[in-house]
Amino acid sequence: MESKVKVHEQESFKNIDYSEKYLKNIEFDNCTFQNCIFLKSDLEGTRFEDCLFENCNFSMTKVQGVGFRNATFNGCKVLGVDFSDCNKFMFSFSFNDCDIDYSSFFGTTLIKTIFNKCSLKETDFSEATLTASKFLNCDLAGAIFSNSKLDKVDFRTANNYSIDPQYNQLKKTIFASSNLEGLLDKYQLDIRN
Repeated sequence: MESKVKVHEQESFKNIDYSEKYLKNIEFDNCTFQNCIFLKSDLEGTRFEDCLFENCNFSMTKVQGVGFRNATFNGCKVLGVDFSDCNKFMFSFSFNDCDIDYSSFFGTTLIKTIFNKCSLKETDFSEATLTASKFLNCDLAGAIFSNSKLDKVDFRTANNYSIDPQYNQLKKTIFASSNLEGLLDKYQLDIRN
């Protein structure tokens, strides 16, 4: 017998600690989460549509089959999350002032995704499609781009990136002329101003 899915619509959740809890097969539509902790939670099969997360901690959260559609993360910690496990049919985000270090977007499709003032250190974007996305004032130190589709991606204000044009698709990708050394890292050139 199939369990009933619990639905929350237009609700606000504040200061709730969901750490290491199982929150499976729940639907959240137009909900707001403020100062909530999802540290090491298991959200398998849960769906978040048009939800806002403010100052939440999603570090090491399990997101197998989780749907995020039009999810907005503001000031959140999203450390070590494997977004490649998410529901591919409900997969659209925007991130503002978030720490997304050590996470993985391997093989995902993130068209027109906004990363604004985010730390994305050692985040894996291998085989991801990031067409027309924007990395605005983001730190991409150690981020992995391999066989990634980066057409029309805006890297003008991003820093510390290392992207090999030989192994990534870069049609009409936007870079600042003052920050092109990240495209030449493999040659170990001494580039000076």
